[in-house]
Amino acid sequence: MRGWVIGAALVAIPSAAMAQGRTPENLLPPEPPTVAPQKVPAGSDEVTAQAAPAPATTATVQAVTPMVQRWNVADARALAAVIAGIEREGLDPRDYKPQELQAAIAAGPGAALDEAASRSFAWLVEDLRDGRTPMEARKQWFVVDPDADLYRTGDVMAQALASHSVAATLAALNPDHPDYEVLKGALAETRDAGQRKLIRANMDRWRWLAKDLGNQYLITNVPEYQLRLTVNDKIISTYKTIVGKPGRTATPQLAETVEGVIFNPTWTVPQSIVKGEGLGASLLRSPRAGYKVTKQADGSLIVVQQPGPSNSLGLMKLDMPNPHAIFLHDTPSRNLFNQENRALSHGCIRTERAQELAITLAILGNLANTPETRKAAADEAVAISTSGKYTRVPIQKSMPVYITYFTMGRDINGQLRQFNDIYGRDAPVLASFDAPRVANRARSTSEDVVEIVDDLQTT
Repeated sequence: MRGWVIGAALVAIPSAAMAQGRTPENLLPPEPPTVAPQKVPAGSDEVTAQAAPAPATTATVQAVTPMVQRWNVADARALAAVIAGIEREGLDPRDYKPQELQAAIAAGPGAALDEAASRSFAWLVEDLRDGRTPMEARKQWFVVDPDADLYRTGDVMAQALASHSVAATLAALNPDHPDYEVLKGALAETRDAGQRKLIRANMDRWRWLAKDLGNQYLITNVPEYQLRLTVNDKIISTYKTIVGKPGRTATPQLAETVEGVIFNPTWTVPQSIVKGEGLGASLLRSPRAGYKVTKQADGSLIVVQQPGPSNSLGLMKLDMPNPHAIFLHDTPSRNLFNQENRALSHGCIRTERAQELAITLAILGNLANTPETRKAAADEAVAISTSGKYTRVPIQKSMPVYITYFTMGRDINGQLRQFNDIYGRDAPVLASFDAPRVANRARSTSEDVVEIVDDLQTT
């Protein structure tokens, strides 16, 4: 097993050491303090039709109407300057009615200026915070962005006007992730119209996510076939992935949380294989080692593949409950990681060096993160992983997982690259940038949740 870097320490876990249950050492730097996302001051000037975001499966529009606030000419001019330069953020100045704002500024303070400036500012907040792309153009996007509740439009406007810092307040809404800044730099240097559109679309995809992704998280870019473990915005280790085939089994985009690491998992064989492919009847006639068959009262069969190196989930599965039944797991078919095109699964994400990842998460997920507790957690994780017994290790510290879809961005080596649009998800995003801006956008998708069944035996 290859080594990996955590903090400044390079840690190697040879396969022989894993087999002998030796513990990886010096995995983590001291735990940094948790920094919560900065919220704008309380005292919203918004009228909100619903108090909480809708579930990810409903197409509910959160009707938020910012109250018109009083603007002076200096603040309005600062807003006009932001709009004039908003192309730097990949947005179109025309979306924010600059001519109407300039006319109101020329007329001086009053109701017309208050209305024009409040409207333009509110639209800028929505697009910088949530993304300009309407939900119907975000195919298989099942993430509900929390930022609209953390940075409420009326509060942001009140803060900007109270501090006379319109430009800085709006700039603070940009995604914190360094990859956004890399795309922004590329946009400034690129003159090709097609490339500029693609960069703008991928800048917007960062806005679809939470501004603050957390101190430690997993993020996988499906078209890149790579998974990153990130701590304090630094990539700690990377893993090749195998993702869903195009079509019905394409991997959706999610933001979930790892609740546990399952070592030596079982696999409940889908009925499409048990009944549809006759596996259940075949096992009743000729039992095979590694499979347990249970006959139900109604005559149906439940087939569970037992833990072991040939198990279809491999030796590790991340427990991350979600309505799609998507998770990250190992695979016995590790030779497939050598293929260039790895869109091969039925939706779930298979991960190389899965035991290494599982042990690392077991350590990172330890609340009492001292050198002693880290070593104890590592010792226990290695022992469990080599026991051959089904064991679930809970993750106590938050470990978000972001399943994303970027067709342009930094690769695992830090180089800006374009990735194949394997699911054809670029076209509707690009088309939405050519269309007029959509107001009162839904915060959650109306697409049906497709429960993915990873029929691993078929690949």
